[in-house]
Amino acid sequence: MRSLTLGGNMKIHVQNLGPLKEADFEVGDLTIICGKNNTGKTYATYALYGFLKTWKDLMHVGIGLPEIEELLKQDTIRIDLDRIWKERKKSIDGACKRYNGILHRVFASEEKKFKESEFHLQIGSDAWDPSESFSKTLANKSYGNLKFQKEPNSSVLDVFLLREETNGKQPPLVVLKELIERQVEELLFAKILPDVFVASAERTGVAIFRKDLDFARNRMLDQLGEKQDIDPFEFLNRVYTSYALPVRDNVDFDRNLEDLFKQDSYLEKDHPDILKKFSDIIGGTYKVVKGSIYFSLKQGGKRLLMNESSSAVRSLLDVGFYLRHCAEKGDLLIIDEPELNLHPENQCRLARLFACLVNVGLKVFITTHSDYIVKELNTLVMLSNKQRHTGEIMAEYGYQANELLDADRLRVFIADRKPILLEGKTRKTRIDTFVPAEIDHELGIKLSSFDEVINRMNKLQDEIIWGGS
Repeated sequence: MRSLTLGGNMKIHVQNLGPLKEADFEVGDLTIICGKNNTGKTYATYALYGFLKTWKDLMHVGIGLPEIEELLKQDTIRIDLDRIWKERKKSIDGACKRYNGILHRVFASEEKKFKESEFHLQIGSDAWDPSESFSKTLANKSYGNLKFQKEPNSSVLDVFLLREETNGKQPPLVVLKELIERQVEELLFAKILPDVFVASAERTGVAIFRKDLDFARNRMLDQLGEKQDIDPFEFLNRVYTSYALPVRDNVDFDRNLEDLFKQDSYLEKDHPDILKKFSDIIGGTYKVVKGSIYFSLKQGGKRLLMNESSSAVRSLLDVGFYLRHCAEKGDLLIIDEPELNLHPENQCRLARLFACLVNVGLKVFITTHSDYIVKELNTLVMLSNKQRHTGEIMAEYGYQANELLDADRLRVFIADRKPILLEGKTRKTRIDTFVPAEIDHELGIKLSSFDEVINRMNKLQDEIIWGGS
């Protein structure tokens, strides 16, 4: 595995993953992967999503049984977080190794197709901030409460076992170990390995057929229940897991929209102006009325069911509900091809929305073919470099200060076929990989792939009109 230059962000390395022979990419505040079709963008994205959804079950930090035995004797122990943080590579590598063993399940594919696939993740030494305090209590009537306490600017976690109102039972060592490890992992890694939401490229179909999926599922369960030799739930699970994890999670999310509608995200509470920008993009708002999802038009207030709404409205249903009802500060929002069904003007608006989200603490990760999104982000980077005339330009074209984007927050990678020196080789081999795009602090992202296509079309049309080159 090639070494990665580490900072505070996540660094990902994949091998033999779909079309990708070997590729590195980094997750910034706003991450973009672009490139031609069938070059591995979605493979890398889904692999990252799967790890962020499962790492808490795969990670094991170094809490030994002797420490747990001491807690049972003394009712308190002190855990050196600095020691565990220094051993983070061992913990993360172990989680990645276990993840590689289940990678085929993330893609709902045969195990043999992912036998050689590898996913690796690294984080820099400066990623954990010990300056913050931490306090949490886990209640258990049988065994007593577990209290966790860390003071600001301290690397020591105090753990207390409070047994005032228990029945005298001793908590099992393995249970205590698991509970304590989970809290240590949350304290050290939760802000670095964020909660994640994905809007897959299949989201439009899920949005329109959500009720049909529930009806078909219930009908199938009823029919299977009449057969004595078939477990309907086991059968349904086999059918359900034939879809990649992001798609399955989209289906689950859409099936719970009615309940999610009752919640408010931090954006709804603290940044309603950003949600208004989203409403302007789709031309209205999503509503739940008597168990059905409607789209309420901004002009006239007419309500439309999802099957009556535009493809753009359906394609952004998941994103809209997530932003208004679920998003928490520090989350990672992944959108596969956000430009789906959107007019170029709205693609530009979406880019401005992404910048707003990043500026209020939500990380955004997209795969895209949209020249409009990339060029609009470049505009936001250019406007962020204050000059005498930029204020006038912003006023003339309707740009706002919260839409401006610092180039340092961007990470852009191009899926392409390039010569790479593979491990154990003396000559470079041309493979499908990711190439980091150059990002200029004044001009933004330098991408030639879109411009090459546009220039070729312009040249061709000039030759057709004027007769030859």
